[in-house]
Amino acid sequence: MDTEITSDLNVYLVGGAVRDKLLNREIVERDWLVIGASVDKMLQLGFNQVGKDFPVFLHPQSKEEYALARTERKQGKGYTGFACYAEPDVTIEQDLLRRDLTVNAIAQAEDGTMIDPYNGQADIKNKLLRHVSAAFAEDPLRVLRVARFAARYHYLGFSVASETMQLMTEMAMTGELNNLTPDRVWKEFSRSLEENNPEVFIEVLRSCGALAALWPSLDALWGVPNPEQHHGEIDSGIHTMMVLKQAVKFSNHIAVRFAALCHDLGKGLTQKDKWPSHHGHEKSGLALVKVICKKFKVPNQVKRLSFLVCEFHLHCHRAFELNPKTVLTLFDKLDVWRKADDFELFLLACHADSSGRLGKEQSAYPQADYLRQALSACKQVTAKEFVEQGLKGPAIKEAMNKAKIDEIAKVRQVFNK
Repeated sequence: MDTEITSDLNVYLVGGAVRDKLLNREIVERDWLVIGASVDKMLQLGFNQVGKDFPVFLHPQSKEEYALARTERKQGKGYTGFACYAEPDVTIEQDLLRRDLTVNAIAQAEDGTMIDPYNGQADIKNKLLRHVSAAFAEDPLRVLRVARFAARYHYLGFSVASETMQLMTEMAMTGELNNLTPDRVWKEFSRSLEENNPEVFIEVLRSCGALAALWPSLDALWGVPNPEQHHGEIDSGIHTMMVLKQAVKFSNHIAVRFAALCHDLGKGLTQKDKWPSHHGHEKSGLALVKVICKKFKVPNQVKRLSFLVCEFHLHCHRAFELNPKTVLTLFDKLDVWRKADDFELFLLACHADSSGRLGKEQSAYPQADYLRQALSACKQVTAKEFVEQGLKGPAIKEAMNKAKIDEIAKVRQVFNK
């Protein structure tokens, strides 16, 4: 904070910076709350206003955010339907009251004094995520935010307070979650997938009914059995969470983690009289992946990998059973020639699926090494030698494919020894 510019302002550090400071976590960004000032005063001091719906300003030098204290009143649907009041008479207690969780409703004065009217420090000590007031229910986005915080602070032992979980359950039942825009929902999902325990995010949403509202095809997996000889955990929902945990171990990439959630969606469509078999679930799941990617406006790379993993994960598991020609066909469908990086993500997601089973968590996955080496061998085949032989047009591609199949066969022989 530049004290020269802010010396005439009553400024407090608020929100995540205070929370993470109390938790001894790294502070990523700092937000400041200004009490008793007006828009005109902020502009006179050189601040740049950036908030459209309420007065938020960027410091002219540090570029950190400074917001005028405000109150909010619900007047419409969704998370944007609020009337904002941000005049100089708004108190710090009133501003903190509108915040979502008590752990986020603590302010720190310039001299280090903590302003904590809603007992956020006690909840930090007791490792509870608790809503500040009944106004929590006015913003459906908060259901996802609480689930995300539960995932982020799971390693510290935090859990959602029972009364807050009850309120979130009531909110999920109202249908208000359907008023959230796709970009905001995806933002919460993607940020949660970046955490070390994203499965907690999904589990909290499922516990309060929000997962059924937002992603019914994922929620439907719980209670759907798998063959016990292949899946000791049996339940498809539990398996999906185990796969997600393995994906976290293998990769920081959101695409791998989201694909983990999508890979078995087709099992939710299997008729009960066919349980626990799920023949063709890979293909049937593609329509469900398409629906959720469209609903959340999932980025292209994440969407593409989710489709590929859903359709071809069993091909990867059975790589040693595939004849070399089929392996080459798989390479073509995965477009490994142009998207080598995505191929590696595909292998990681398939490995996560294989090891995301009870008792298989530490199992090796030689299929991935086989396919990597097979691809490497195929890439050594070039058109040059066939052009020199006098081949032209389609004959070159045909000869190259035959050579690639031979190379795959050689690699397979090595792995079969």
